[in-house]
Amino acid sequence: MQCKSIDPFQICFFTSFHLAVPTFLVLLQEDTDHNYYTSKAYGPTDPMSQDLWVNIDQMDKEKVKIHGILSNTHRQAARVNLSFDFPFYGHLLREITVATGGFIYTGDVVHRMLTATQFIAPLMANFDPSVSRNSTVIYFDNGTALVVQWDHVHLQDSFHLGSFTFQATLHNDGRIVFAYKEIPIPISQISSVNHPVKVGLSDAFVVVHRIQQIPNVRRRTIYEYHRVDLLKSRIISSSAVEMLPLPTCLQFTSCSSCISSQINFNCSWCQRLGRCSSGFDRHRQDWVDNSCPDEVRVLVCGSGCSCLMMNASICGLVASPVESTSNKNSSSLHTGLILGVLMLMLIMAAVVLVTLYIYHHPISTAGLFFIERRPRRWPAMKFRRGSGHPAYAEVEPIGQEKEGFIESEQC
Repeated sequence: MQCKSIDPFQICFFTSFHLAVPTFLVLLQEDTDHNYYTSKAYGPTDPMSQDLWVNIDQMDKEKVKIHGILSNTHRQAARVNLSFDFPFYGHLLREITVATGGFIYTGDVVHRMLTATQFIAPLMANFDPSVSRNSTVIYFDNGTALVVQWDHVHLQDSFHLGSFTFQATLHNDGRIVFAYKEIPIPISQISSVNHPVKVGLSDAFVVVHRIQQIPNVRRRTIYEYHRVDLLKSRIISSSAVEMLPLPTCLQFTSCSSCISSQINFNCSWCQRLGRCSSGFDRHRQDWVDNSCPDEVRVLVCGSGCSCLMMNASICGLVASPVESTSNKNSSSLHTGLILGVLMLMLIMAAVVLVTLYIYHHPISTAGLFFIERRPRRWPAMKFRRGSGHPAYAEVEPIGQEKEGFIESEQC
């Protein structure tokens, strides 16, 4: 795991995704299962590519909005309210943040490192709408879908390569569509020196840590628990990608439906929260604080079926130790030494195996237990301008600066 800090935030990435958990980071193929989403890619000759492109020119002019500030600035982001609930990784969103860099930020708190995680990126790159009068950032909400279009935008450091036109559509059923009208060069040729180049989705949860050295101060750490990286070579002019949401634990509202669910996740019910979860979602903080991982499922069947979630110690489900039936009154010193050496070897082997397991499974319960309790003195890489993670500022900074990010009025 690699962590990068920018006060008061720390963003952590599970770097072993590529090797240890290949199902959490997969490349785009037709009808690809990403655990949380299924993606479908359509080429230029496929009629679906044209059907998925939304012609904003034909929409209701009163609902089409050209964002004046985003269309004339660089590395800026603006909040947009939705007229419907948009399910993202099972969480219902009513507000998103549109950035000039070809992506949508979905987090609750707007900070300066928006490109790190919690994004919907049809084509994240170093786009600068201010370099051309023809460049605009447009969005349109018809009540069931939001369309965001980056129209004739240019790369700041490669204006000569031509303009890009593409859009992202968020549907109220959770579907996400990336449509590309004009992509002048292969995505692989776009430089990522001054800005990340990404195509896909990402989500994370936030954990609040108390800093013992400084009373009444807390530090937020953002853990990315899932990412979808789409194959950049498939992103060309007149192509499209449709991502369909798969069932998550959050959709179940009762214990019986939760523990009997047959989906890609191991769902558990927490009686204290009245919530179904796999333990890896944006409610991770509540899940841990309420000791939900320690609860034991008990299914009680009588005239009807109901579920009770209770602590193992309360239920008396903790197994009592079994007393040894061996009553040897004497043993030789040689036997004791052998047993001691064997025990020491077993303990060392267990420590090695647990360490390897946590390293290769960082999002497991054990992995997150040690990650969240790691010493605060461990060094962390800090974000710097030009480091590949550029700083984004929120537009219209009428409000005041709080905790390292600028808070402003909504658009």
